[in-house]
Amino acid sequence: MEILIIFILVIINGIFAMAEIAIISARKYKLQQQANEGNINAKISLNLASSPNKFLSTIQIGITFVGIFAGVFGGAKIADPLSFYLKSFEFIAPYSDIIALSIVVLFITYLSLIIGELVPKRLALAYPETIANLLARPMIVISEITSPLVSFLSISTDLVLNLLRIRKPEEILISEEEVKTLIREGAKTGVFDIVEKDIVERTFKVNDKKVKALMTPRNEIQWLDIDSSNKAILDKIAKNPQPSYPICRRSLDKVIGVVITEDLLTHHLRGDGIDLLKFLQKPLLIPENTRALKLLELFKKSGNHLAIILDEYGSVQGLISLSDIIKAIVGNIPSSEDSDEKEIIKLKDGSWLIDGLVNIDEFKEYFKIKNLPGEKASNFHTIGGFVVSRLNKIPKEGDYFEWEGLRFEVVDMDENRVDKVMLVRPVNKEQASDI
Repeated sequence: MEILIIFILVIINGIFAMAEIAIISARKYKLQQQANEGNINAKISLNLASSPNKFLSTIQIGITFVGIFAGVFGGAKIADPLSFYLKSFEFIAPYSDIIALSIVVLFITYLSLIIGELVPKRLALAYPETIANLLARPMIVISEITSPLVSFLSISTDLVLNLLRIRKPEEILISEEEVKTLIREGAKTGVFDIVEKDIVERTFKVNDKKVKALMTPRNEIQWLDIDSSNKAILDKIAKNPQPSYPICRRSLDKVIGVVITEDLLTHHLRGDGIDLLKFLQKPLLIPENTRALKLLELFKKSGNHLAIILDEYGSVQGLISLSDIIKAIVGNIPSSEDSDEKEIIKLKDGSWLIDGLVNIDEFKEYFKIKNLPGEKASNFHTIGGFVVSRLNKIPKEGDYFEWEGLRFEVVDMDENRVDKVMLVRPVNKEQASDI
């Protein structure tokens, strides 16, 4: 009879352990989905999961009482008959009580571990939502019954924590790193495509960037003068085609609007000439410290696809388009028109020729480098800016420096801008393995 009671108590312990793991590990969005579909048990599971302190205290009380009852019915009561049997063997008769008690304790411990802990927890981890819904009703009933005791224990726990000066940490439902980890694990198991993982990771990176890191710098902006002749405007569009142009009056710092190239050329092809004023749109002017995803919201609200970036003095620092942000999120999509695109070219001798305007994130991703020195403290966003930062001067052709066994040499300058950089990889194999 005592063995049967012990077995039942072990099963009850297993139910508590199973409920604990299932409700804690159950995916909340799945329970919420089931609750929205009218599943009452899912609603109860969510209610229990939303108050983990109360729920875990209930579980602990249940397991404690099971342990107490197991102690009452186990031990000596089961060991006595076994000890009596062992006394029939003369060579162990003097030690029959100790041996019998040891066997009983080991048996109950084994039974408790397998049936009362390990198997239930494995099942709970394998089918968390199903088991959580199955045990939700009995758990909520037990929680209500033990509510006074749970409240007393919670107050006692809080009192001890206050005496130890341990403050409750601010609750963060989910962090950026947790999302990234889930996406990576999902990509490994095939739940997400690699492309989806890359887009999510790039989105987080873009969210940390300011528009200055993605913009076309001032010295590369192609703009149209409102006072230019039709021929001059058409020549410039033919020479430097792009979807839209800033319209200025004699100076880039005097931006008066933006025009869409398609509207302008369609009007011209109909024989109506070039009329910048007719298609002039209000410019979207933003400070240089605007975050990239914030600009995405501004693009959606304003309907503009081009923004002019200003510094604190109101001078134009660069421009950024909607396609620049999309490219940063989905990655570069090469086309036949991208012959002049910023790039990294690997040469036959194993070195690399790098455009000075290559973004440092692209550079780090290409060469599998985690961080560049001075990246956060310095105000550079391109490999040309990195070179200037390391040399601490406006370089000239032939200037070079070495970092982590890599040799960065300036091979071409466009006036004061670093146009091309030669990167020579390390000769040492150990250094080469780090790239």
